[in-house]
Amino acid sequence: MASIVVLAGSPSTTSRTAAVLDLLALRLTGHGHDVRIVSIRELPPGPLLAADTHHPAICDAVAAIAGAHGLIVASPIYKAAYTGLLKAFLDLLPQYALAGKTVLPLVTGGTPAHVLAVDYALRPVLTSMGAHVGQGYFVLDQLINLAPTTGPTLAPTAERPLLSIVDAFSEAVASFRPVTVTV
Repeated sequence: MASIVVLAGSPSTTSRTAAVLDLLALRLTGHGHDVRIVSIRELPPGPLLAADTHHPAICDAVAAIAGAHGLIVASPIYKAAYTGLLKAFLDLLPQYALAGKTVLPLVTGGTPAHVLAVDYALRPVLTSMGAHVGQGYFVLDQLINLAPTTGPTLAPTAERPLLSIVDAFSEAVASFRPVTVTV
């Protein structure tokens, strides 16, 4: 069983991005993975912005990533890029914190004009941290339903391709064997 951290970069309490991540975490758990969601907005803001890696909550989140085989890194798109909240967290990680990890970048946004944010904003940062970055995915906000009685759902036009990518990510995490580099 592989360990997967789902890193939620939305600052909103009612987040479409977080709703999608909940669905994906259930899917990955169903594949036999040990899945943990780390919501960055729930970390203490002072230590997060000061990059205080000795704070217990920050330490715990960093340790979860260090112990994971794979990550889903997700953010809504604001001003054509991922959130500053996600950036603040990624900045406090060691330079090669994602080395040897399979990563699925996922973004949500209000307009199809933001679809390239996965490749021009998020992927380069993840790659620079040593991640094996797989195919990313963009979900249009209007395709995410936050129904309070039934729970979150995705429109079929978003759900089918996203679940296909998540299933491929699941297989990649389960079979990925990182190359150890000695520096």
